[in-house]
Amino acid sequence: MDDTDSALLGHLQRDARLTNRELARLTGIAPSTCLERVRNLRARGIITGYHAAVDPRALGRSLQALIFARLRPLSREVITSFRGYLSGLPEVLSVLVVSGDEDFVIHVAVPTIEDLHAFLMDRVSARREVVDFRSSVIYQRTVTQVLTPLGGADDG
Repeated sequence: MDDTDSALLGHLQRDARLTNRELARLTGIAPSTCLERVRNLRARGIITGYHAAVDPRALGRSLQALIFARLRPLSREVITSFRGYLSGLPEVLSVLVVSGDEDFVIHVAVPTIEDLHAFLMDRVSARREVVDFRSSVIYQRTVTQVLTPLGGADDG
C-alpha cells in the first residue's frame, strides 16, 4: 500500500459515490490507473464493499444502547447460535464476540427506553444461554469515517 492507494481509500471512505474520473482527478492519477488500483484494492480484500450510511434517528430509532451479555455453557456452538440469533433481530446494529467478563457486546437502536426494556426482557433474557447481562445507553457517538494504515503494520 503506497500513498496513492491510501489517498484512494480515504476519498472512497468519505464518498464511495465518486466517479472513477473524479477519484482520479482528486488523487492526481490517470483514470485507467485509478480504475486498476481500485480493482486491485478490492481483489486484495482491502475494500470489502460499499454501502449507504443511514441515520437510525431518521428511521425512528432515537435510542441506542450497548448490551453486555455473558453466556453459559460457553462453547463454539452456543456462541455461533447466539450470534446468529442476534444478527437476525431488527433492533441489532452490530454484534461483537469479545474477551473479558462478557462474551458479547450488542449494539442496538430502538425508538424508546420502553422498547429497550422490552428488547432486554423478551429477546435477551429469554434465551437460556444468557446468564447475565447489563446495558448502557449511548448518549453520543463518534464514528471514524476514514481508516488509514498504521505505521509498521503489514500493508499488504
